Amino acid sequence: MRGPRRRAVRPRGGAAVRVRRVGSAALHARVDALAELLVDTVEGGASIGFLAPLDRQAALAWWRERAEGVAAGRLAVWVAEDDGNRVLGTVGLDFPDKPNSRHRAELVKLMVHRDARGRGLGRTLLAAAEESAASTGVTLLHLDTETDSPAERFYDAAGWTRIGAIPDYAAAPHGVLRPTSIYYKRVGSTPPTC
Repeated sequence: MRGPRRRAVRPRGGAAVRVRRVGSAALHARVDALAELLVDTVEGGASIGFLAPLDRQAALAWWRERAEGVAAGRLAVWVAEDDGNRVLGTVGLDFPDKPNSRHRAELVKLMVHRDARGRGLGRTLLAAAEESAASTGVTLLHLDTETDSPAERFYDAAGWTRIGAIPDYAAAPHGVLRPTSIYYKRVGSTPPTC
């Protein structure tokens, strides 16, 4: 999947930030910073699949595994960096491998470092993923996020459609089972016929 690779933006109230899609080698080069972002996100209470406290080595291993998916074309990853090359955020698109599903992708692991929040960076990362998906023929995106969380309000405001919730879907970082809300968004042109 190819799409827009790089864009410079100036989120509300902040210095210039570059959002770019990274390949496997570039992901490996940023694995330490991405692991730090993942640990920060979990420590901040976001339910993104990990329990707190998240061990740095586990975060490093998780990101290294993602590089394999990027290399194989099953995953696209964008990173947001400031002028000093500090990773402030990331988002991914996970592509299904079934022939009848090539028109859709799952939005995964939208993370913004706690000290970079409130400046529109999450919206910028989301737009980069949505625009890239649409430019490459993906017409439907979907995601799940913790019900009644700040992330849910974020996706509501970004025009995503909530279709329902699943009770006790996943444990929040501190181990309490929480429901998840399922969302979708149409992007690009009319869906192709399979």
